[in-house]
Amino acid sequence: MTSVLGIALLTFTLSGSAVAFVPIGGGASTHVTITATALLQKVTETCRVVAEAAGHEFKPTGSSPEELVQACLGPRATGEVSGAKFHSALLDIYIQNGLVDRDFVSSAPHHFNSENFVQGRTLIMEGMAAIKANIGKENFKAARETLGRILHTLQDFYSHSNWVELGNTKPYINLIRPDLSLDNLADIDTATCRDCASGTCPNTILPNILSEKKLTSGYMGIFSSDKPQGKCSHGGEADLTSTTHPRGGISKDERRSDNVALHNAAVNIATAASLELLEDLRLVAGNDDYLRMMGIARSAVVCFVIDTTGSMSEDIDAARAVVYEIIDSKKGTQDEPSEYILVPFNDPGFGPMIRTTDPDKMKSEITKLRANGGGDTPEMCLSGLLLALTGAPSSSYIYVFTDAVAKDMYLKATVIALIRSTKSTVSFFITAPFKRRRRFTRAANLDVYKELALASGGQAIQVSKKDLPQATGVILDTSTSALVTVIQYARNPGKPETFPFMLDESLKNITIYITGPTIAFTLTNPAGVNSSQGDTIGKLGTLQTVGNLWRIRLNADSLEGNWQLNVNSNQQYTLKVTGQSTITFIYNFVESFEGPHPGYAVLSGRPQAGQPATLMLSVLGRKGPSSITIGDVALVTVSGPETASNSTTLDMGNGDILVTVDAMPEGEFVVTLEGTDKVSNSKFQRQSTTQMSISKVKIMAVVDSSVRPGESFRIPISVLTQGSGGKYSINAIIDRGFPMSQPDSIILTTGVYTNTSLTITPPADTPSGTDVTLTVEALSDSGVDSNYVVMRFSVLTKITDFIQPVCKLMSVLADACPQDVSQCKSFQWELAANLTDGNGTGIETVALRQGSGNIATTSLSDPFILANYTASCCSQIVEIVAVDKVGNVGKCYHSIVRSAGPPALTMSLTMWLGLLISALVTRF
Repeated sequence: MTSVLGIALLTFTLSGSAVAFVPIGGGASTHVTITATALLQKVTETCRVVAEAAGHEFKPTGSSPEELVQACLGPRATGEVSGAKFHSALLDIYIQNGLVDRDFVSSAPHHFNSENFVQGRTLIMEGMAAIKANIGKENFKAARETLGRILHTLQDFYSHSNWVELGNTKPYINLIRPDLSLDNLADIDTATCRDCASGTCPNTILPNILSEKKLTSGYMGIFSSDKPQGKCSHGGEADLTSTTHPRGGISKDERRSDNVALHNAAVNIATAASLELLEDLRLVAGNDDYLRMMGIARSAVVCFVIDTTGSMSEDIDAARAVVYEIIDSKKGTQDEPSEYILVPFNDPGFGPMIRTTDPDKMKSEITKLRANGGGDTPEMCLSGLLLALTGAPSSSYIYVFTDAVAKDMYLKATVIALIRSTKSTVSFFITAPFKRRRRFTRAANLDVYKELALASGGQAIQVSKKDLPQATGVILDTSTSALVTVIQYARNPGKPETFPFMLDESLKNITIYITGPTIAFTLTNPAGVNSSQGDTIGKLGTLQTVGNLWRIRLNADSLEGNWQLNVNSNQQYTLKVTGQSTITFIYNFVESFEGPHPGYAVLSGRPQAGQPATLMLSVLGRKGPSSITIGDVALVTVSGPETASNSTTLDMGNGDILVTVDAMPEGEFVVTLEGTDKVSNSKFQRQSTTQMSISKVKIMAVVDSSVRPGESFRIPISVLTQGSGGKYSINAIIDRGFPMSQPDSIILTTGVYTNTSLTITPPADTPSGTDVTLTVEALSDSGVDSNYVVMRFSVLTKITDFIQPVCKLMSVLADACPQDVSQCKSFQWELAANLTDGNGTGIETVALRQGSGNIATTSLSDPFILANYTASCCSQIVEIVAVDKVGNVGKCYHSIVRSAGPPALTMSLTMWLGLLISALVTRF
């Protein structure tokens, strides 16, 4: 049986199949398909505008993520480009969309059930305000998650109300316009439906409700059959009210023989409404930030976490040099980082986090770093790393430079939870000065960095300060687009062992990394040619040795096929094989949930021990999912030989599969995938980087709204163990340092949920849009078992300004434009407009939505803003967009296109409103 998330993974390439608002049933698609249609259309529109503005043609070669991203980023950028970030961003939205049916199953406002129109619109408006504030703070993941939830609610309006039955064919714009009232709502005492004994009548809305255009929606009862007298029901087996007179239901969730026309109309209008909401967000965000929110970016984010204590001058110089090299060598290529992040740490301070898309600003900020302070060896390393993990986007590459042990070891479990949650990769560059070496190299201290690096798929490189610049080549290798892992293993202690791996035709820039103090190895290619640790420039590649790192860059003509690496060492070591390829996969561990619309939810913590595990896995190929054949999927322990390959897979099409593993590995494991690339008929092998493990503990928590500055916010938490009951400690870490009250511990009984809560109070001066990450861990008193949950929510100032900026046309000078458009190049036209936000928060930005001319404005801080637009007579349409400081959008439109009759003035509704309002306000 198909699921919410399962269907979500099917929807990237839309095939025009049946569409529904439910997660399962009848071979239909879901809310997610409606969402996907709107998202992809709006991304395509935005990419086309950006491409044309940059002077190149937007012409995707296909509908796959790779092809769309490649066309959007432009043909001038050379190198591989992966659609993984785009696909992951879409999944963030789809997953949260589906989770509304689990987390808010009995909440009428979330589904516009039971005539909760005002409350439902409030959820949408608060969500839109949170998204706009999040975008302003570059908290794109939080914005995506909220977007998924409010799109679900918006779409449900058209399925659960009688909007379609009233004959409407366009969206109800009032749902996303708080300045417009919700009119003609049926009151609680007004009967709205007739009885339908069969439950499948074509239209049960009473004739007077239709003739009076009264708006109503179905009542939904999961636990009770009660509803007000004469009211419509939602309908369906899960709705107990559907058996109470009047029986039946008006939901258009599923397409049935009795409601085909109504269902199709609801789908079409819900799609159009989703597009309207997305367009409003795009106008506020601007094209570039809208695409960043959607994961359209060249490369992964590069993040540096740097110890700035007194002994770190040489390390800072090396970090600065590699940043400069990344910026200078990768500019204009697909490997150019999409964002730079810098987090300094010292003792006792750490931060602030600096984020920028401007490479020159990154150069400036890292140039400002100076080594000072510290003195007692341990530093706040994990605090700086935690700040990076919560601030950087998922799947970022984080590089930590330090020469001291971590003082804040209590954060270790939280850091591991965030590594697993974000799937970011963390590498350490450790330079211990001689005077500290005895204290620093105690195994327990150094092993923490090794453990964190291995958990994330990164590396812990020990090197002298003098040789550090040679080791930073790893950063150049990994700060690249389309980076994939072929294999990664760790052994402690080491032993002679052979590691086979498979290289495919699509892989480029293949690099092998081995870390360990004493290593002997032999590398063999498919033709039987060997190279060993003594071959600096060998037959198979080039070897570089620095500190405990062995780095082998294979020759460009490396053979595809089966390779092997024989390692001989009795000491601890790691090995990793990476390359660049657009063939990759995305995965999530999930669990099923029941209810009126059952489905799958992504696990925030570790999978449960003692039961089968389920993964949702998406494979991306060079030409989309159709260019890939999926083979074996397995869970493999990184530090041992254990493999859980007894899995069953359900091919859901479009490269997406549902994987069920009956027996999970006991240790830390990763996901491996084998398949065939149809483009080259080459077999491939890929491995996830982030390690995972199982747990008998389970934590459930849901944040159902934004948080107000200065107000306390309670978060309910439920904890369960299938292991030994008893005392479990509760450890909650909030990245913003807000005041928080929490229980120190709880008592668990095996197999029974225990409920508790914690309370957070953001300071009153917390900026609106601040993204908060809360990690809660439950740890058994024996320390044997634990699990965690990671929650994100936003602090949002209450919005009181709901009025759009208005625009008044002052003058148009277009008489010089020739009637013959072919002669337009030598002529220009001008337009002047007056913009104001009245008594609102003030206009934040003024930009062009249409028109290729130039716009100039007077100061945006003025109560009335004069906008002057000049354009070639070849560009005959202009649309000016004004956005105020809370995200209200006003637009004005004008065209000089000449019809057969006399010249006509074209104004938008907003412009006419501006003229009307201008009669009531003081003129500029």
